[in-house]
Amino acid sequence: MKTIRPGQVVYWRNQAAIVLELKGFSDAILRTIDGSRTEIAAVSDLSLAPVSSSDPTAPHLLAKDKDWDLAVQRYECIRPLLDLPGRSTQDVQRVADATGKSLGTIYRWLNRFEETGLVSSLLRTPRSDKGGSRLSEEVEQIIALQIQHYYLKQERPSVLKLYKLIKLACQEADQEPPNQNTVYARAYAINQREMLSKRYSPRLAREKLEPLRGQFPGADYPYAVVQIDHTKVDVVIVDEAHRLPIGRPYLTVALDVATKMISGFLMTLDPPSSLSAGLCVAHAVMRKEHWLAKRDIVAEWPVYGKMSKIHVDNAKEFHGKMLKRACEQHGIILEHRPKGQPNYGPHIERAFRTFMGECQSLPGTTFSNVQAKMNYDSEGRACMTLAELELWFTVFVAYCYHHRAHKGINEVPPIKLYHQFVHGTTERPGIGLPAPIEDEENFRLDFTPYVERTIQRHGVVIDNIHYYAPILRRWVESEVRATGKGRKFLFARDPRDISVVYFLDPETRCYSPVPYLNNTRPAISLWELRATLQRLKQDPVSHVDEEMIFQGIRRMREIEAEAVEKTRLAKQHRATEKRKRRMAERRNGWVGVHASVVPAPLLPVQPTADDDDIQPFSDIQLG
Repeated sequence: MKTIRPGQVVYWRNQAAIVLELKGFSDAILRTIDGSRTEIAAVSDLSLAPVSSSDPTAPHLLAKDKDWDLAVQRYECIRPLLDLPGRSTQDVQRVADATGKSLGTIYRWLNRFEETGLVSSLLRTPRSDKGGSRLSEEVEQIIALQIQHYYLKQERPSVLKLYKLIKLACQEADQEPPNQNTVYARAYAINQREMLSKRYSPRLAREKLEPLRGQFPGADYPYAVVQIDHTKVDVVIVDEAHRLPIGRPYLTVALDVATKMISGFLMTLDPPSSLSAGLCVAHAVMRKEHWLAKRDIVAEWPVYGKMSKIHVDNAKEFHGKMLKRACEQHGIILEHRPKGQPNYGPHIERAFRTFMGECQSLPGTTFSNVQAKMNYDSEGRACMTLAELELWFTVFVAYCYHHRAHKGINEVPPIKLYHQFVHGTTERPGIGLPAPIEDEENFRLDFTPYVERTIQRHGVVIDNIHYYAPILRRWVESEVRATGKGRKFLFARDPRDISVVYFLDPETRCYSPVPYLNNTRPAISLWELRATLQRLKQDPVSHVDEEMIFQGIRRMREIEAEAVEKTRLAKQHRATEKRKRRMAERRNGWVGVHASVVPAPLLPVQPTADDDDIQPFSDIQLG
């Protein structure tokens, strides 16, 4: 794994500098190459190579399987040399001798890979004589047939005998036999697992290519091995509008095996899929500072960067071509857990037990089983939305789980162990901070599901929605010469917002955004689209087209807004009625507590005798 550590040459603002010291998890002290000044820079602003301003590319998706397998084989050849300290010519020569390549070829592969860090840099460059003579289809079939039915047998015939048999078969078919080197190359290109399984035994293939049973090798430093798995959360959540129960969400977690740090996670209502795995990997790779700041969380979550290996089980979502090629493109090993060996996945399973134990203290929990739940009303007590549960889980991970003593690592908190790996201890030196991903958006798109569509004059149509951008114009109605059928192109699509898809140009190999053809349409999610399509299909009168889809979505949102307003008014009315009842009960409660005071009637004043003798102005004396 590439890291940033003291004494290493890095690039800051596209200028070379030397790392003098690491400050915490986020800053580094640098000195420029010319020694003129010393600076403090954020690790996120550093790179191991000059930053390129070119557009993001994805050649791994456009490569043919045969070419891609060859590039992966080249990467496997040079992998031992990439992180070898003090690499010498003798080390490179040993790899050259072992692979049967020249010294210059190995150096050329190393230079191409170290410039980009991508396996696609090892793809075979197009030949200058492309389109010239090649082996005929009949010869190709003869070679493939003889390899499968003769060479891949437990009698283990030699490649020379294989060549003689292919030569004889070609002569009988009146075809020009291939060169002997071609046959040797085909034999050496056979998948090693297939070759060992068929020429020796499946047991030998497992022993040579799989980890030893009962152990988990390779997790010797952070991000050496990251385990990913899914589980259903033991909590019922409510919707945002009506606060009514809508079910239990799914949690996808990426766990660093060496430190037990949570690398990333995804919480969603959708069942586990390759999208869940891809978005979880993208979250594990990205830096978390901005992600935490958006949620007003002041805590360190310092794990990020490209992992060396991803370890998963044998679920269907982990066997997709998109996930496999994306991992190969970025040099990440995707390893599946051996069937029938649950001892290979204890770390993530133990973490899930810890998480679910915490969740079972929340209102609306379903507990771990029916016996523990008893007569608890999970739906009636549910009160948290998906966003609130995600925020709660983030706070738990950042504040509690990472700082809590962990039994699996000798009662050491995961973040403390991670600190020891990065900065070192008295017994071992630190490995430094991981190098950040230079283009997180391109990395995310590599792990995003894609679709294949033809391009017409009106653009491209995906799930009855039209998209268009000027970049599509030159590819309108292009055909495949061999078949005469419309050529299909790759479009990456984020299901959370399908208002924009990303077109992969087959020439520039760059992603380009392609918005709606009608830019007045609102942004929607793939789940809204599917719900609308399902509703339209159930209506025998309606027909499915783009206008009907967005009318349906607009109507659904209006219904939702009306329902929210009705719910608000109903709650307000209930609160008013409750307040009136409370005031009436208070008034009734005071009756009989205080005695009523009846005022005395006013009596008429009776005149007296003296009053009759009084004359007006009698008290005035005349002088």
